[in-house]
Formats: sequence, C-alpha cells, structure tokens
Amino acid sequence: MGAGDHDHPHEHSELSELELRVRALESLLTEKGYVDPAALDEIIDTYENRVGPRNGARVVARAWSNEEYKAWLLKDATAAIADLGYTGRQGEDMQVLENTPAVHNMVVCTLCSCYPWPVLGLPPVWYKSAPYRSRVVIDPRGVLADFGVTLPDDTEIRVWDSTSEMRYLVLPMRPEGTEGWNEDRLADIVTRDSMIGTGIVSVPAAAAAAE
Repeated sequence: MGAGDHDHPHEHSELSELELRVRALESLLTEKGYVDPAALDEIIDTYENRVGPRNGARVVARAWSNEEYKAWLLKDATAAIADLGYTGRQGEDMQVLENTPAVHNMVVCTLCSCYPWPVLGLPPVWYKSAPYRSRVVIDPRGVLADFGVTLPDDTEIRVWDSTSEMRYLVLPMRPEGTEGWNEDRLADIVTRDSMIGTGIVSVPAAAAAAE
C-alpha cells in the first residue's frame, strides 16, 4: 500500500454511534416537520456530487493547463490547493498522486472514511462501505472493472491508504482531444471518481462532436 499505518482519533464504534445519532436526529426533525427529507437529500447531493468535486476539478484543470502549478501541486499539494482557496477541515495535509500510462493510483481509507472534503465534498456511500475498503486493497483491478475501467496489463496500480494525517487527491491523465481547452472547459469533464482513482477522464461524445 502507498501509505503507512493509520493513527485515527476515532474508532469504528464511535463512528457507528455517531451515524446512529445523526440518523435519529434526522428522523426526529423530519417527524416534527422541521426538515424536508427531499430538501435534505438535495443538500447532500450538492455537497457530495457537485460543490465539493467541482473544487477538485478546478485543481486538476489548473494542473493540466499550467506546468508550473502542476509541479507545485505535486511537490506541496496542501499549499497549492490552498492557493486556489480550497482549504479547511480534512484538507489540512494533502498529497496529489499523478496518474500516468505506467502508474494508476487509487485511494481508500481502510479503517474508516478519511476523505479530502475541501476538494471532493462529502464521501460517496460506496467509499465508506466495507466491501470497497477491503476489496480495493486485494483486488484493485476487479474494483476498477466494477466501475467500468479496464487498464492495460502493464499498468501498475498503486492503492493509497488515507489517514487522519494525510489525505490524497488523484491527478487523472488529461484525455486526448482537449488541446487548447480553457480551464473552465477542462474542469467540466473531470469527475469525482477520477480524482479518487476509480474512474478515468474522457471527452464526452457531445464535446468531441463539437470540435
């Protein structure tokens, strides 16, 4: 694995208890009419799939567009990411892992669900699931296949274990056919999964057809 042992400030039982308390509170507030479940789902979806990952996508787009920034990002990710305004809890210590034709990086948190919130938002449900946390370590190619990703046999796959001290962001490979694109357009094609390592970035058919 790409990182050392965990030193988490919490244990599984505490996480489980916290989750139970959150769900109990959510149920109570819903029952009292203070919370609209649909609105709550929308808020969660926003932070899980839109707002958070959009920050990371802008980091990736800047790195793709600016070699000087990319070098800084790979050397001191925490500072380079903060320079774009993305910092905060669970993003204090960051490392960026560059995917290349020779090496594909994937991120997991085997003990719980450490995740870089400032750049990726809330962790997806599957990232926190026991099957993903255990299987990605022993069968990363199988996990990638589940996500629809097939890599060449000679591509090395490295699995990095996030901890409370270090969180990771994958810098996916820039797809062909994006030469001359500005940062906004590049950010639009960067996915959350590609920044975890369970996906790759491709040019949408509509965008390719518009070229």
